[in-house]
Amino acid sequence: MFPRSLRYQLISRILLILAGLLVIIGLSQYLFMERFIYQNRAAAIQRQVQSVPGEVWGRLTESGRRIPAEPFVFFPSASVAYVNKQGVFTVLSTNGSESVNSVPRLSDNDYRRAAERPRRGKPLFRIVNGAGGEQLVVLQAVRSFQGSGGVVQVATGTAPLKAELRRQVLLYSALAFAALLGALLLFLPVIRRTLTPLSRMVETVERIDSGKLNERLPEPVGPMEIDRLSHSFNRMLARLESSFRAEQESRERMRRFVSDASHELRTPLTSIHGFLEVLLRGAASDPNQLDKALRGMYGESERINKLVRDLLQLAKADRMPEAQLEAAELGPILREMEPQFKLLAGERRVLFDLQPTNQLQLDADKVKQIALNLFQNAIQHTSPIGGMITVAVRPRQDGAELAVVDNGTGIAPQHLPHLFERFYRIDSSRARTHGGAGLGLAISRSLAELHGGTIRAESRDGEGSAFIVFFPYPSDEDNGKAVTTASDVD
Repeated sequence: MFPRSLRYQLISRILLILAGLLVIIGLSQYLFMERFIYQNRAAAIQRQVQSVPGEVWGRLTESGRRIPAEPFVFFPSASVAYVNKQGVFTVLSTNGSESVNSVPRLSDNDYRRAAERPRRGKPLFRIVNGAGGEQLVVLQAVRSFQGSGGVVQVATGTAPLKAELRRQVLLYSALAFAALLGALLLFLPVIRRTLTPLSRMVETVERIDSGKLNERLPEPVGPMEIDRLSHSFNRMLARLESSFRAEQESRERMRRFVSDASHELRTPLTSIHGFLEVLLRGAASDPNQLDKALRGMYGESERINKLVRDLLQLAKADRMPEAQLEAAELGPILREMEPQFKLLAGERRVLFDLQPTNQLQLDADKVKQIALNLFQNAIQHTSPIGGMITVAVRPRQDGAELAVVDNGTGIAPQHLPHLFERFYRIDSSRARTHGGAGLGLAISRSLAELHGGTIRAESRDGEGSAFIVFFPYPSDEDNGKAVTTASDVD
């Protein structure tokens, strides 16, 4: 275990707290035991004094006669003194190692309190420091049948009592040390087992760090805090994996976008370069060759201009999408485009099914661009002879739909999910024949989302296709607003 490891910190702090508690308990026990031992010793002395009749203590000091200052028979290791009612202090015995003058003497107030205390009550004692060291002084009132009496003072050294306390402290210290050692031995496997989920989390994170974002931490593993950590970490990993996957997909789309844009631009530029090379070789002197080359370069430049305009429009939609939304019906906007649709359709048959709807929040110019993109896409995939294109408006409970339906070649199911991706073409050779670059449907999706709507395709291979744009009814917050800035679009 290293000092900075969680296991070391947990064990050290637990043991530190346990040691602190043991010290507090030890100090409390020492103070309690000291008081308890002193009280027991004082009670024993009290019982010894009470075992001697009160007349005996009075006769020992009557007429001022004193016994030799030798150890008293009942108190061989203590000094004994007697204080009568007049306050005369008489030393009856010493412990043999001290003089009469070294016998401790308390204040008159202490003797008066002792005389007033009940005879069978708790003993009155004091701890004093004298010439012979610290002593326990016990005061006990005695009375005779004649009504005389006084206070007996017994003073004994506390050294034996201190020795007993030291033995108790040493015993407690040994037990406390054994408890700390036992706690250490018990805590090690317990904490190791408790921290096992964290160790597994570290192993999982190390595997994740090597690039395996699909790894997940086990949950539940037991402790609530670790379960919450695992759950939060797994959610973070899920978001990271999703973001990483989205970033990879975005990079791949950008790579394809740059590659396709470069390819689309290179094709007309190569054609223009080829025409210029032909002219430089002498074809410029031939009016027919010159006219053909100029018309070809003009067509290719128009193709480049259209591609650049589409790219700029998509970039603008990605960067700062906005629309001039006004209350309008969808049918009249499309009715205005009827001459243009019929002109573009040529020999194809064009049908209109414009059902009335409630007013929507629409940008008329952008709605026309959506319809024109979808109509041109239908033209490219419909036969000039026998082809039929239907432009329809259908009301819905939550909005209205614009549908462009054709009876062309249809779209295979595997292509439907990718139709609205930029530069996506089902048949690149046919698209180039008609001048398409695969951006029209992507622009239509951006414009539909700018209105808060959606676009989808329905088709069966060989049975025609239908492109449907949904425009929702405005919410209560949008009513009365003429200009709306939409959120970012893909």
